[in-house]
Amino acid sequence: MTMRFLITGGTGTTGRRVATALADQGMSVRTGSRTPAPGAHQVRFDWADPTTHAPALTDTDGVYLVPPIGDAEPARLMVPFLERALGAGVRRFVLLSSSAIAEGGPGAGEVHRALRQLAPEWAVLRPSWFMQNFVTPGHLHVESIRAAQEIVTATGQGRVAFVDADDIAAVAVRALTDERPHNAAHLITGPEALSYADVAESVSKVTGREIRHRPVPVADFRERLIATGMPEAFARVLAAMDDGIAHGSEDRVDPAVERITGRAARGFADFATEHAAEWAPAR
Repeated sequence: MTMRFLITGGTGTTGRRVATALADQGMSVRTGSRTPAPGAHQVRFDWADPTTHAPALTDTDGVYLVPPIGDAEPARLMVPFLERALGAGVRRFVLLSSSAIAEGGPGAGEVHRALRQLAPEWAVLRPSWFMQNFVTPGHLHVESIRAAQEIVTATGQGRVAFVDADDIAAVAVRALTDERPHNAAHLITGPEALSYADVAESVSKVTGREIRHRPVPVADFRERLIATGMPEAFARVLAAMDDGIAHGSEDRVDPAVERITGRAARGFADFATEHAAEWAPAR
């Protein structure tokens, strides 16, 4: 049976991957975007504009939920949308959250709780930090690697099981399409926990450049984020997550990718080899 999906954040890191994979399986897919491309299977969707919600939900069986970027309190927008979607007959929802956010916690944690309480079929993805953060143009890490040959964090020697967005998307697709709803939260990690110094070493090996990790105090890192134009409230959240990493919050590995998709999660060394050219100095 062909299922019909709305992918919020449909042009983002995981959203576009989920949309492509669903379309490849013959599913009906609409991607939500504030500026949809003409002629594409996109619809105008803005979390902050409720008039865009009902048209986007027309003839929809399932929704991939990506919180609005930079919003420290997404529940105020997302929970009313969830209620509208349920009223429109949508049954299945998959939420992109974070390994750092528990059910009922700040940010997407409140949406996680509402989803479990209200939705008949649901899953919450709690991925670790994306490998793509090191290659996405404009991201603090990739820009500092290119310009200054360094990665700046407040994580100290803390370790993270970085995960490839392709693996996150593969789990999302299964959660959206499996006949039996998952009705569970999935911690999604890569196969090994690495410090940012380990990451810097991997990048150094594939580029031939000497990349280093420069640890800074939490307050300095917060100000560094704010200087990029990030809202202060969201910068505080991200800086606090770095502090959590420094104290061991992300030093864990979970086999969810292989358990759900049937294939092993990608390691960072393989990712670094593929993306070596993207760390060339900016011209």
